[in-house]
Amino acid sequence: MKQTDVLIIGGSAGGMVTATTGKAHWPEKSFTLVKKQKDVMVPCGIPYIFGTLESSEKNIMPVDMMMEKNGVESLVDEAVEIDHKGKKVHFASGEIIGYQKLVIATGSAPVKPKWLKGADLEGVFVIPKDKAYLDDMRHKLGTAKKVAVIGAGFIGVELSDELNKRGYEVTLIEKLPHILNLAFDVELSEKIHQMLTDRGIRVITGVGIKEVGGSKQVEKITLEDGQVFEMHAVVLSMGYRPNSELAKKAGIHVDEDGFISVDEYMRTHEPDVFAVGDCAQKRDFVTRRRVPTMLASTACAEARIAGMNLFNLHVVKTFSGTIAIYSTAIGDTGFGTAGVTEQRAQEEGIECMSALFEGVDRHPGNLPDAKKQIVKLVTAKHSGVIIGGEVIGGLEAGELTNVIGLAIQNRMTVNNLLGMQIGTHPCLTASPAAYPLIKAAEMIAISMLRCK
Repeated sequence: MKQTDVLIIGGSAGGMVTATTGKAHWPEKSFTLVKKQKDVMVPCGIPYIFGTLESSEKNIMPVDMMMEKNGVESLVDEAVEIDHKGKKVHFASGEIIGYQKLVIATGSAPVKPKWLKGADLEGVFVIPKDKAYLDDMRHKLGTAKKVAVIGAGFIGVELSDELNKRGYEVTLIEKLPHILNLAFDVELSEKIHQMLTDRGIRVITGVGIKEVGGSKQVEKITLEDGQVFEMHAVVLSMGYRPNSELAKKAGIHVDEDGFISVDEYMRTHEPDVFAVGDCAQKRDFVTRRRVPTMLASTACAEARIAGMNLFNLHVVKTFSGTIAIYSTAIGDTGFGTAGVTEQRAQEEGIECMSALFEGVDRHPGNLPDAKKQIVKLVTAKHSGVIIGGEVIGGLEAGELTNVIGLAIQNRMTVNNLLGMQIGTHPCLTASPAAYPLIKAAEMIAISMLRCK
């Protein structure tokens, strides 16, 4: 039986970062990472292989190279059984690997609902992190003309835009009242909706899919309200479920939503077993509720915590909940969100205040690449602590969203932002006199004064 000090199952973001962080903190220990497939896809880049990138080959993470560079052994195999009492894992090849510490980073798989009639027809696809499947899907989509994308979360929006670039007639369907409904408040979500419409995508909200029709191949879809549309392909972007069956079979505690239960050090209920990434349980940073957030950025943060705490708990190095920072772009317009929306705060019973400031991301605003920049901040009403924020602007909107995320994570208040020292330049940023992030904070601070 092969032995290693740290065995990591899963080679995507969570597994890869656990390995590199762990090896950096515990260089005397041996690390082995086992991935199911040789080629590991960049998760957030998957929609772009259908348009901008033109090929899945341009969306592969150099996992083996990174492991070799960091002194981590990398293997291709599939774990089939965990024996946490015997501290060993059985693999499909017949290999058995013993360990001191085990990290489960088995990720997630796309949902294909059993209730959806016609879901197994030719031309119905999901979006897994599987290169072979995606290559086959891309090939089969080549004969289609009209494509329905079901689910207008970030992946659904990005994929719709990429397919639209390739000349497909795209219909994006969302059962919730607005696209990106869980990430943005209505006033920003409507602007993103309009961007997609302006680019030629048909967007339908407030109604879900009922049935996919056809004999063997997709021919049409029927919505819950009775609308029928001719279609040649359907892509289901209806969420993901955690790959936790391996852990569950081993008797490692899995919650009622299928996530592996972990603490703030990313430890499971079993000694010397950790879990990170999409398969691991999440709590919202603000509300403390369990949430199904699945993000590579969250997985990497968890992985760093796990890697640092493998052999000794660093009590200040804990994962205190997901801030759920998302960002993407449509053309040269970026948008992002962090923390809770105003709507979510109200649903959770959090008294809040919000402000939205519209400015421009260059100064003067008539510079050739200047774009409107919109920042919305959400704060706890009585303390001014920042609990959420949303941004629409140029491509730097993603980094501005990260700044808001850092403010949330450090429980900063609007007063902290009012004294924020910033570096500005006409070609790079908004004016220091009208910096949208600071102006939104200023609007809330003034409102708080009036409430006293």
